[in-house]
Amino acid sequence: MNINLVQAILIGFLYYLAISGTPWLTAFIANYVRQPLVNGFLVGCILGDPVKGLIIGSAINLPFIGVFLVGGTMPSDSALAGIVGTSIAMATGVSPAVAVSMAVPIGLFGNVVQTIHMTKNIAFVHMMDKAAENGDLRKIKFLHVIPPQLTTMLISAPVVAAIVYFGQAGAKKLLNMLNGAPMDIMTVLGGVLPALGIALTLKILLKDKSMILFFLIGFLMVTYNKSSMIVVAIFATAIAWFFVDLKYPSKSKA
Repeated sequence: MNINLVQAILIGFLYYLAISGTPWLTAFIANYVRQPLVNGFLVGCILGDPVKGLIIGSAINLPFIGVFLVGGTMPSDSALAGIVGTSIAMATGVSPAVAVSMAVPIGLFGNVVQTIHMTKNIAFVHMMDKAAENGDLRKIKFLHVIPPQLTTMLISAPVVAAIVYFGQAGAKKLLNMLNGAPMDIMTVLGGVLPALGIALTLKILLKDKSMILFFLIGFLMVTYNKSSMIVVAIFATAIAWFFVDLKYPSKSKA
């Protein structure tokens, strides 16, 4: 699969939407778009194969399940990992496991973009302070939206579009060179990294000992009953609803 220029531009714009959020998307929706499960599907829609994009994106999402944004810290950029990782994986035709191995380092590189993104906005905040001292409300509104969005687009969309468009040929050559034992190693790592993401999530969830029972129920349903993940998710939602209603009756009524 080859990524044409129009598709590369759309993929770059998708990354811009993922890191900018408002005013185009609400902060709540942008948090979902940052997840590889979602942006992988959107990349698949742009490239004409949403099912494959969803499969690769869901695989990339697993290592990032246990990654949480706390304050201003960004351990890894899941949006860049999902968008670029899925794009390159679909262009080169590699397996989801190899896609995970490629996406994790890409997410670390995204920290540079995020740092620039947050640092350059400080300049606009100081400009807004001066405008506030002069009582210029129109200038405050302008500085709050237009310059930050334009600069965010310039440091995100063109960079990602160029990486996806020009990088696909280099990625294909590199993967051909790694064919054999190196590719087998990347496949194994791609299987270990999702397990690490799940382990980080379980470490947080299982601090409440009562959650261990629910985890075991889901594990047994998948392992021994061969239930699909959709069935387990629906079953878990029903249990969670009744659990919260019984444990926190006043909150559920509110």
